Amino acid sequence: MTWLVVGLGNPGPEYEQSRHNIGFMVLDRLIERWGGRKSDFRSKWNSEVAQLEAFGQKLHLQKPMQYMNLSGGPVQRAATFFQLQPAQIIVIHDDIDLDFGRLKVKQGGGHGGHNGLRSISGLLGPDYLRVRGGVGRPNVGGEAKGERVVGHVLGPFGKAEQRELSAFLDTLAEAVEDIIRHGLVHAMNRHNGEGRSKAGSPASS
Repeated sequence: MTWLVVGLGNPGPEYEQSRHNIGFMVLDRLIERWGGRKSDFRSKWNSEVAQLEAFGQKLHLQKPMQYMNLSGGPVQRAATFFQLQPAQIIVIHDDIDLDFGRLKVKQGGGHGGHNGLRSISGLLGPDYLRVRGGVGRPNVGGEAKGERVVGHVLGPFGKAEQRELSAFLDTLAEAVEDIIRHGLVHAMNRHNGEGRSKAGSPASS
């Protein structure tokens, strides 16, 4: 089996530690867990791509390096080059509809207002796999709501969140590994249940 594991984020040092870049963070965690290094990423298709083998399978890790709303182009080019179907593509992304520390594994569905997913689905269709990492949403309403949401996802994790972030990234990485090693149903049963994540927050139901 060959997999394309995509972590979503925005390029540039100003976004490196932002909530929106949790997908990039998980890829950095995964490549180290799988015996590689961050320096193994190489520029290709307007993205950073690393290739390695783990669990007896070929794994391609991709960070689209265009802005979030243009993520679909690099992902489509990689999927075409490696001749992959949507069920072989795992996209890791932030999700404001899940509290920080919660996650959900799923296949298909809408984009929920996430510009990266909107771009990918527009080019590949919606049937790829997703690992959703909760970043919560600001408690605001009225006309300022949209601006505050943008500022929230483009801003850094809070101090309390930063203390739990490393464990949360490990949990998200394990969800990706469970898909690859044991299949989507196993990963959904493990991570979408009522248990608690390593970050100390309930897993998403």
